[in-house]
Amino acid sequence: MKYEYFIAARWRNKENVLKLVKDIRSKGKTVYCFVEGDGADYELKDLEGKHAPEEFMKHFESIPDWRNDHRVKEIFDVDMNALKNSETLILLLPAGKSAHLEAGVAYGMGKRCIVIGEQKETESLYLIFNEFYNSTEDFIKNLS
Repeated sequence: MKYEYFIAARWRNKENVLKLVKDIRSKGKTVYCFVEGDGADYELKDLEGKHAPEEFMKHFESIPDWRNDHRVKEIFDVDMNALKNSETLILLLPAGKSAHLEAGVAYGMGKRCIVIGEQKETESLYLIFNEFYNSTEDFIKNLS
């Protein structure tokens, strides 16, 4: 599936991610959201739905031998496929390491990159972003 937007954020920011997704879709746009995945049923999805974001992340971050765990690879493949098939990446702050890696990958693929959230200190690599918004409301107001 093709997407207009790909949301990169931290799992612990799940509620704000889902609100942004809802607001983007209300404008008639397509969006990939890692919280929802691509509709595929992968093994860790069951755990995601049963636990609060913090509890799920503690479990996920403690997977032994994660580099060789097929469940982690499933999530990687789903997310990378969605990123390849998206026009624009939105980094929703606060965001963790994975979301920042996704932003770098998107930039390397020549995708348009947007950051939402206040970035107070200087970050030279944030110059990969084409657009900056302090809030999701500001972004949605400018979405045509």
